[in-house]
Amino acid sequence: MAIMVHIGDRLKAIRQRKLMSQRDLAEKAGISQNALVQIENDRTEPHYRTLRKLVEALEVDPSDLIGGDE
Repeated sequence: MAIMVHIGDRLKAIRQRKLMSQRDLAEKAGISQNALVQIENDRTEPHYRTLRKLVEALEVDPSDLIGGDE
């Protein structure tokens, strides 16, 4: 059974806390703005490489996005 990782709410909150627009984050992470919107709205599960790009662009720990502390 596959486990879905829904990070939309956390991703959006971190992005907003860092005063970044969706466009800013998408450009910094090297992904499309549409892909970012889909992830933030939990319409798609990001690939591992995309998660890594987002973590690096936001300068956060991966657990901040995926909730490793739960």
